[in-house]
Amino acid sequence: MEIIWHGHSFFEIKTKENKNLVKIAIDPFSEEIGLKVPKIEADILLISHDHYDHNNKGAISGNYFLIDSPGEYEVKGVFVRAIKSFHDKVEGKERRENLIFLIEAEDLRVCHLGDFGQKELEEKQIEEIGEVDVLMIPVGGVYTISAKEAIKVLEQLEPKITIPMHYALPKLKIKLDSVDKFLKSLGIKSLTPEKKLSIKKEDLSPEEAKIVLLEPR
Repeated sequence: MEIIWHGHSFFEIKTKENKNLVKIAIDPFSEEIGLKVPKIEADILLISHDHYDHNNKGAISGNYFLIDSPGEYEVKGVFVRAIKSFHDKVEGKERRENLIFLIEAEDLRVCHLGDFGQKELEEKQIEEIGEVDVLMIPVGGVYTISAKEAIKVLEQLEPKITIPMHYALPKLKIKLDSVDKFLKSLGIKSLTPEKKLSIKKEDLSPEEAKIVLLEPR
């Protein structure tokens, strides 16, 4: 499996199922946020909520299968569970609902939290998500959980690999906290960003959890 980050909460996942390449796009943003919008092709498009910095379907080409509502789906051998959550701490009264996505492919379990804004995960949500190999989690605060709250969610899910997202970037017009605040909360002074994450199930360490910073591409 290959995971590429295009900035903000926009990810591209390439996975092989029955020797066929399946491309998944998650939360493509609009150029209004100040970042360059890459044009990519996808077989599956996941949209966590209907805000302009997450719902730019126009950036995605191909005859994709759209998932933007809660439920369980199987597309081209990839299993996706979309789990209802809230974009804020008042049960959606401020910023409405958000979807958490659990993707199962290549014997890996990948979770993208979208614009998760609750103080923490509810027990039911933890049960629905289950074991997590790779977690994409917002850490920039303001519109989502803060760095401190993100660490609480890490404690709840115990992912083997964590990829922070939705934080301040050069040219980003949305005001968010930097990723350094999250890293410092974990006792990490610095981390070299990687261009992409290429991973197989056997690469995962059962003992050691990792934080992976990705470069926007």
